[in-house]
Amino acid sequence: MLLEQNTDIELRLLIEAIYLRYSYDFRDYSGASVKRRVNHALRQFDCATISALQERVLHDPAAFLQLLQYLTIPVSEMFRDPSHFLAIREEVVPLLKTYPSIKVWVAGCSTGEEVYSIAILLREEGLLERTIIYATDINPSSLEKAKLGIYSLDSVRAYTENYQKAGGKRVFSDYYTAAYGNAIFDKTLRENVTFADHSLATDSVFSETQLIMCRNVLIYFNKKLQDRAFGLFHDSLSHRGFLALGSKETVDFSAHSGDFGAFVKQERIYRKS
Repeated sequence: MLLEQNTDIELRLLIEAIYLRYSYDFRDYSGASVKRRVNHALRQFDCATISALQERVLHDPAAFLQLLQYLTIPVSEMFRDPSHFLAIREEVVPLLKTYPSIKVWVAGCSTGEEVYSIAILLREEGLLERTIIYATDINPSSLEKAKLGIYSLDSVRAYTENYQKAGGKRVFSDYYTAAYGNAIFDKTLRENVTFADHSLATDSVFSETQLIMCRNVLIYFNKKLQDRAFGLFHDSLSHRGFLALGSKETVDFSAHSGDFGAFVKQERIYRKS
């Protein structure tokens, strides 16, 4: 029990040290999730204790950037939960078409798979040319990979089935060039994309948008931070704008539950009240 208490104290000190030294705020992330990720990092850093890891990252910015990869764990895939993207295509897009110009915010974009997914969908619906996509994340390495738009062919083969189930209208390989075991996605898909560093824990409203996609990010936040994020989303959305969440996320029971109404409830798509 004492060892467990010491570990919890060390973990809180590490998270506080990261915030004070690097201004990355993980204090309101899910405690169980952060502990699991830090314990995994300990083995990779060959550190016996969290205190030893703290000393290392405090004095070595490169070590912190390495730890950041474990704390954020970029995991994504294109057209994840195809029925969700099909609902956006069939239910949300017809309303987006009524706007003269569109802004989409992909919050917590990780390595960019969701950014390219929504860009492809909007292109097929004739909307990409009049859309600006803001793709944000706190992990600079993830953002750099997202900007490149290069993914392994093995992964892309799996994404192809998702694309088809999501109502894709073309052959998926039309969107990329295969080379050396990788798929290089068409650079025109990101011509209207702005990649930027943004933290839902510390930063303010990003821009007025008609659609916000923040999927499988809030599950790593505690309730306080979830409420902060929902407040940002509400303030960022235009009148009657749309919020798309992950399959295990909901605005229900949050401090902002009254600010959103279910639009396609089973797919966790909400509309600003």
